Amino acid sequence: MASAQRYQDKVVIVTGGSKGIGRGIVKVFVQNGAKVVFCARGVEAGKHVEEELNKVGPGLCHFVSCDMSKEEDIKTLIDTTVERFRRIDCLVNNAGWHPPHKPTDDTSAEEFKDLLNLNLISYFLASKFALPYLRKTQGNIINVSSLVASIGQKHAAPYVATKGAIISMTKAMAVDESRYHVRVNCFSPGNVMTPLWEELAGHTADAAAAIKEGENAQLLGRMGTEEESGLMALFLAADATFCTGIDLLLSGGAELNYGFKSQIP
Repeated sequence: MASAQRYQDKVVIVTGGSKGIGRGIVKVFVQNGAKVVFCARGVEAGKHVEEELNKVGPGLCHFVSCDMSKEEDIKTLIDTTVERFRRIDCLVNNAGWHPPHKPTDDTSAEEFKDLLNLNLISYFLASKFALPYLRKTQGNIINVSSLVASIGQKHAAPYVATKGAIISMTKAMAVDESRYHVRVNCFSPGNVMTPLWEELAGHTADAAAAIKEGENAQLLGRMGTEEESGLMALFLAADATFCTGIDLLLSGGAELNYGFKSQIP
């Protein structure tokens, strides 16, 4: 795959790139010749990914410490990229969080607002600040949503709402930016084995059983991988040149077939 270099010398920003799906995206773009600026709050994890991927190339990556809930940090991320590489070809909005599951009755307005700020408004602001440069390169934006935006999820109304809004915003922004030949697309992962998935499983009574249940939710009988997430993003950036405003499912078929779901006692 490294020899293909399908995104040679393109400049890519990936938010939340130090672990999980974001790390997979950074890795695949670096393997395909891109110059990647990625951010996260965890400096140690970010520096580790930067060092590890720059050893193998053929592209390169640069880590920036950034809190995506803060507008000034988001603007600094964009400005740092342009100062370093003079252009932006692709923005991947990925940073976000899934809180532990709990009922609507137990969720405060402030918790919902904080999640909206991180999961949705950060996408909007990163896009807003990157668009003047993406218009010059006729680049593209890739938003990472979630399968649950389409199928719902128990005890996760605020999270599902943020992810559904990402898909809708993708479509609206694709309309606006078409005049500049900037494509705006989205993909929605189902169960992908990431540190966050393991963390959420750890909040259950039996983490191993929760992970097994997560694997069995897919027709393919396994969870997706970080690399498969990266390959999806690469496809949208490098190959899907006649696609804008779309949402692709990365789900292993989790949304298909009936299953026992009744909540009636």
